[in-house]
Amino acid sequence: MPPFLHTHPYEPYNLEGATKLIVGTLPPPRFTTGDLNDKDVDFCYGSSNGQLWPILDTLFDLGLVYENTHQAIEQRMHFLLSRKIGVCDIVASAERTKIDASDLGMQNAQLRDMFGYLSKYPNIKTLLFTGGNSKNGPEYFFRRKAKEHNIKLDIVSNEVPRIHSFIWKGRTVQTVSLTAPSGAANRAIGSLPLYKKLKSKNPKFTTIDFRVMQYAPFF
Repeated sequence: MPPFLHTHPYEPYNLEGATKLIVGTLPPPRFTTGDLNDKDVDFCYGSSNGQLWPILDTLFDLGLVYENTHQAIEQRMHFLLSRKIGVCDIVASAERTKIDASDLGMQNAQLRDMFGYLSKYPNIKTLLFTGGNSKNGPEYFFRRKAKEHNIKLDIVSNEVPRIHSFIWKGRTVQTVSLTAPSGAANRAIGSLPLYKKLKSKNPKFTTIDFRVMQYAPFF
């Protein structure tokens, strides 16, 4: 059986007006095949299992609906436009032998030209990676592209979320490696000393609460 070609269903969004870009990999395969469920939103990060929009909803009190409707798409588009945030996932396509959403399962990933976008849109100053430098994560792939351009990422902060910067076309661009907004990252959060400390103080403190706290300064 030939591998499943997992192609990205969405073009980059709002690059013209953005000062920050959210950079992930690929949405779940059902977004490519069109087999969405009633709680999915047919837009970037619209998976009913994803946590990015619930995090932003909590941060900005957006009153988002979580359903497969045009209203849900419009709400998210409006937010990104109003905050000058774009979305540009780095993977254009990848092959999968097992049809799931894991980054590790991607093979032969074809990457978007991130540095081309940075050249074309000089207003972009920050890249917000939805995950760190683990294999096949957005930062991992970005570093591969950076190497092709002889670009070195300098450490600004080595605490989670790790922050780096680099010079491109005479301007400084900052990267922030956020803890992934997926259920798979909950175990990693649970092992962080800061999370354990906050959880011990408040037993009701959740991994979503932790991400809200982490994401707030960057959005």
